[in-house]
This record gives sequence, structure tokens and C-alpha cells, in this order.
Amino acid sequence: MTNKHKLPLSYYLNNKVTELAVSLLGKVLYTNIGGEVTAGIIVETEAYNGVTDKASHAFGGRRTNRTEVMYRQGGHSYVYLCYGMHCLFNVVSSVEGEPHAVLVRGIEPLEGLDIMLRRRKASVLKPGLTAGPGSAAKSLGIDRNLNALDLTGEEIWIEDHGIRHAPEDIVAGPRIGVDYAGEDALLPWRFYVRGNPYVSRPNKG
Repeated sequence: MTNKHKLPLSYYLNNKVTELAVSLLGKVLYTNIGGEVTAGIIVETEAYNGVTDKASHAFGGRRTNRTEVMYRQGGHSYVYLCYGMHCLFNVVSSVEGEPHAVLVRGIEPLEGLDIMLRRRKASVLKPGLTAGPGSAAKSLGIDRNLNALDLTGEEIWIEDHGIRHAPEDIVAGPRIGVDYAGEDALLPWRFYVRGNPYVSRPNKG
């Protein structure tokens, strides 16, 4: 059975990573783990511009076992462990050999809230449940087992539900936690939906 809402492979081949990062706002990220389906509307992203971006894991053409998936054709998941405790989910984009990626930093719960609460060991819904990349990934059950998967598959995928934001409702500012990137840390490549409570740090930048 086909899913008319699922984003096609062609969507991810966009080589303008900042454009893709903005486009992902309003899209719906799904996981199906052991038959448990959860989903959230993407409300915050960060763009990482391949080999020229000092904040990117692939800066300078760096290739390791961890980053190899970034060099694949767009439309794969890149899930890595941050600070040894948080798994973070990224969308690999552009063509093969051009390691662009978009980090999903925040989602607004849409489906499977009870499952999300259980995964986060929470009893009530608060913005912190899914605000921030580690929280968003954990609520959706995303871990390293979902790394390097095809985003047009059946375990993790993104859908278009027709949610659109006017340009004035999208805020651009510096990315978070990339001070090591020098002048590239100042690039306004973090994007979020103005006023959405599930944005991790709405006032930063």
C-alpha cells in the first residue's frame, strides 16, 4: 500500500541544505518501532553544509565509520550519539558524495503521545517532552538502530500534511552548541516556528 503523504526520494536530493531545513518545518516525522507508531510535526531544524561547514561532521571531507552515511544519496537517516547519552536524528540530503544534513531539533507531538510519555518516563505533556534534539529523538524511539535507514521505508519516514508557515513566522538564527566552528558558528542556519512551545531555545539568537 502506498502512502500518498510520504515524502519521495526526490525531495531529499535538494542540494541547498538551508532551503531544505526551512522546508522541513511543518513536515511530520514518523517512526514505527515494533508496531508502535509515533509522529511529531517538525518545528525546529539546523542545516549543516557538507565539507565547507566547520560545524559539520563532514567538514574538510572527513570520512569515518560514523559519518559515512552522510556521503550517501539524500534520503537516509543519520543518527549519532551526542555526549555519550543522547541520540540525535538528522536527514541526509543532496546527491551522493555531498554530505549535507539537517538536524531535527524539535517536534510537536501528533500521534502516539502515550508511547512518547512512556519513553520519556513522563506522566503529563509538557513542551520539554519533545523540545531539543535529544528529547525529540527519544520520544520517537530513535536510537542508533535507526541510523542509515532509507527515509522512504517503513521504520522512519517523513510526511507532508500540508502544514505551511508564512516567511514571517519562521525565525533564523545561529545554531546551538557549535562554538568550536569559529565564524561558521554565527551563520543563521537554525530555523524554527515562531511562538511554537516545542522549540528548544526560542529566545537564543
